[in-house]
Amino acid sequence: MMEIEEKELLPTGIALDDEERAFDEDETLFKEYRCVADKGQSPLRVDKFLVEHIAHMSRNKIQQAADAGSLSVNGRPVKCNYKVKPCDVVTVTMDTPAYDNSIIPEEIPLDIVYEDKELMVVNKPAGLVVHPGCGNTHGTLINAIAWHMRDNSDFDPNDPQVGLVHRIDKNTSGLLVIAKTAFAKAHLGMQFFKKTTKRTYNAVVWGRVKEDTGTIEGNITRNPRNRLQMCVSSDPEIGKSAVTHYRVLERLSYVSLVECNLETGRTHQIRVHMKHIGHTLFNDDCYGGDEILKGTHFSKYSQFVKNCFKTCPRQALHAKTLGFIHPTTGKEMYFDSELPQDFQELIKAWRVYSASSANYQD
Repeated sequence: MMEIEEKELLPTGIALDDEERAFDEDETLFKEYRCVADKGQSPLRVDKFLVEHIAHMSRNKIQQAADAGSLSVNGRPVKCNYKVKPCDVVTVTMDTPAYDNSIIPEEIPLDIVYEDKELMVVNKPAGLVVHPGCGNTHGTLINAIAWHMRDNSDFDPNDPQVGLVHRIDKNTSGLLVIAKTAFAKAHLGMQFFKKTTKRTYNAVVWGRVKEDTGTIEGNITRNPRNRLQMCVSSDPEIGKSAVTHYRVLERLSYVSLVECNLETGRTHQIRVHMKHIGHTLFNDDCYGGDEILKGTHFSKYSQFVKNCFKTCPRQALHAKTLGFIHPTTGKEMYFDSELPQDFQELIKAWRVYSASSANYQD
């Protein structure tokens, strides 16, 4: 099984492994990728090997790393024409992001929940990417923030010392905090790193979750069969530790409304952990939730679920609350957001179905 590890290094040399991390990924000066080739690996140029196995990696960036002596195999520097062999340990260190991420201000509406001189809290709609990246070079939340802050000469959207402190997925809605100053970002970032922030998510998941409350623990790593997915590792030595606490808010026939509290913040953590215990998020197309996973085979029910998919055309996940200590005042800040319209309509539809369905079988 392919082993892929990403490690980000701060100027101080501190390694951070929190995916929805204390610092935005551009905070780091260096990002190290480590891949171990499978035993059955056929000879393949190392640049092609890395592009195939690491998301958003470009051959141009790999060439730059090789020229700088930052591309190595089994601890020895190599050029891009090196042929990877079985069990080779390939390491590449980037001193810049794997893609061009210059931030250009764009006039995009923002739902600002709170704002002062140090920070702002926004309620991100589903469908909005938080930061430019491969395939999403504009039209992001950070482009909108750059526009909003365009008259503030002290705020440079391309400066990694300000901006996003954490992030949520494109199709997840909810609350995010943005730092306007370097001090605010460092202070807020450390709160996320030390896990002292308070965050809860609401999610609609497939199936009736039996326990009223529970905790899911399991290392999260990239799925070796689909690099767009994450998964819970069966090997405790592989992946990053992750803990999710959940509480059932409502059971509605073949789905459940749950509240999730993150002890850690890994990529897709709630989506992966809930799937791991048999409760995939409703309409999560990345993890199979956009199929009918629970219920009857009757055409009337099938049509009802398809209508629900149209009502909420994304994974049913919302970052509902956010709490932290203000960096300068020391005051405890707490924000609670309403569920977006599509999420509310989805719950309403399942409530109506649940109330009218007398033949439910667990």
